[in-house]
Amino acid sequence: MAAGVWSGERVVVFLVIIQVLSSIASSWLLWEAMALVLLAVGGLLVEIFVDGSEFTRFQTRRGASSGILLGTVSVPLVMLSRLIQLSSGLTSQEVGSEGAMSLESELAYLNIQYWSASVGGLVVLIFLSSLLSSQKGSKKLWDLRYALFSVFYFVLCATFCCLSLAARFHSRYCTVGKASWIFVHGLAAVGLVKHILVTFPLCASIGEAMLAASGLVLYLSDALLYTVVKANSLSSSFFLHYGTRRSQVNIIIQGALVSLLLFPILYKYVVQAWSFFSSHTDADVRDNAEHKGLSERLPKAVAFYALLTLVLTVFAPAWMYFVHDFEIHPILWAFTFVFKSPKRIFLGIYWLVIICSSVMRFYKISRNSTVERILLRKYYHLVAVLMFVPALLVEPEFLDLAFGVALAVFLTVEIIRIWRIWPCGDLVHKFMNAFTDHRDSDLLIVSHFSLLLGCALPKWLSSGFNNRPLAPFAGILSLGIGDTMASMVGHKYGVLRWSKAGKKTIEGTAAGITSVLLACSVLLPLLASTGYFLSQHWLSLMIAVSLSGLLEAYTAQLDNAFIPLVFYSLLCVT
Repeated sequence: MAAGVWSGERVVVFLVIIQVLSSIASSWLLWEAMALVLLAVGGLLVEIFVDGSEFTRFQTRRGASSGILLGTVSVPLVMLSRLIQLSSGLTSQEVGSEGAMSLESELAYLNIQYWSASVGGLVVLIFLSSLLSSQKGSKKLWDLRYALFSVFYFVLCATFCCLSLAARFHSRYCTVGKASWIFVHGLAAVGLVKHILVTFPLCASIGEAMLAASGLVLYLSDALLYTVVKANSLSSSFFLHYGTRRSQVNIIIQGALVSLLLFPILYKYVVQAWSFFSSHTDADVRDNAEHKGLSERLPKAVAFYALLTLVLTVFAPAWMYFVHDFEIHPILWAFTFVFKSPKRIFLGIYWLVIICSSVMRFYKISRNSTVERILLRKYYHLVAVLMFVPALLVEPEFLDLAFGVALAVFLTVEIIRIWRIWPCGDLVHKFMNAFTDHRDSDLLIVSHFSLLLGCALPKWLSSGFNNRPLAPFAGILSLGIGDTMASMVGHKYGVLRWSKAGKKTIEGTAAGITSVLLACSVLLPLLASTGYFLSQHWLSLMIAVSLSGLLEAYTAQLDNAFIPLVFYSLLCVT
């Protein structure tokens, strides 16, 4: 029984949590640490119950465990690690008096985000517990246990949250306002998890849906809060601290991505209105090219492209103008920013050459070769290293913008593919299927999103104060180098498997860990030559690399999404 409960993935997750908690040196993070332990224990219990029962409420991705523990703690772990990093910078006096005030404001807002993610995970756990207790065949005794478990955890986490807020913000009304804002995140997270699992069946595990929902709720609420703060000057001082002022690049990225995330909802209502007024009985807005004629698809395609252009050139820039003082149109500002520096122009040309040559080459190989898709996809990980490492060393802000543009393009292409928008929808669908694996489906292809986000998120999270120069490289190192070498070496030379049911080998994991350490030994002198003060120790770095490598070996979840976040959390506290 104990061996079944403590699977390899669960053991590694708890070791990561212990490593992060052991680095806490500030007493004001006590409540946050206790809440993370509470979440981890709750996530473990719910995962055991779900994996040990016939949980059929949702159609999750085949071949994957529920992943509830990892999905529950990942985002709070990132936020807590970032809090530890910022608090260490504040106490070590690495910033001046003006920088200290900015850092305190960023700490205050990050504290709100930590509790929002934690409470969101807790409420999802309670939701899953209620589904377990309402399953057919469940006994009344178990119903009572689930109810008591939910009430106990909710009250305890709410107590920790309120004590933390009261210690940091002395105004009673301010604390109540923040607590209300935080608990709204929990309700939103539950709704979004349910929506993801129902709308995209067989596309994600429960843990992956929790990770996506937590990130989306935080990102969308961040944009909403920024808008509210700009609209009402009292809100920043009375209700919520927003944190540091955002750069133009960050505002452009957020405006474009939020607009694209909300665009499908707007387009769906437009098509439904179109169908209603044109007396069509077909309410399915995702047109299938095999069943729809051009006469029906063309008007909706025109409406799609017109609405997309309107959103990206009018609505999104209008929000950017509102929250930030742009002197020119944000799109023109972005072009001016790119062409202002010869290094950015050279990087752009360098990227275009690599992308065009690699895509055409790999596409031909995928159609005319017996090379396994898993190895073919790892070549793209190496391409990511070639593209992103030079930019991160010489033009990090330009890389931020490039990540945002690439993600916006990926979102647009995936929307076109899902809705089969004429004339590109079917062509994109056939092209993307050449690079899919068992984690993708016809309904939703996530592998390219997860790779890009895995490389981009550590860089975006490191904006502002950062005294851990390797932290922005977390995604590139773990996915571009570690995961790639583990797959290639394990596939060709691997003999000793970590488990009888899995395909991961000890040889592959050892190769991945060794390659990341070698890459760090090359990167650290390069970073030192650019002016970084290196404060990371090799022992803690080896522990961080080893734990992330072991998690990649044991987890059945989408490693491109989880491994960079876990590795980033460990690098922040090393």
